[in-house]
Amino acid sequence: MRNVWRKSSRSGSNGGQCVEVRDRGTQVDLRDSKAPTAGMLSFDRAAWAAFTGSLKASGIRP
Repeated sequence: MRNVWRKSSRSGSNGGQCVEVRDRGTQVDLRDSKAPTAGMLSFDRAAWAAFTGSLKASGIRP
């Protein structure tokens, strides 16, 4: 689904370091789930793919 905030599946349920991601088609947004009104980071699709690709290549599951 697009334009819906999703909590990272890696965040767990213990209230730890949580992030949310939203796919807006041409952009991907990232925010802190504990402070959703504090702002967000926005990436174009190519930058997001490069970021998540580098995580996967280093053995980190995004």
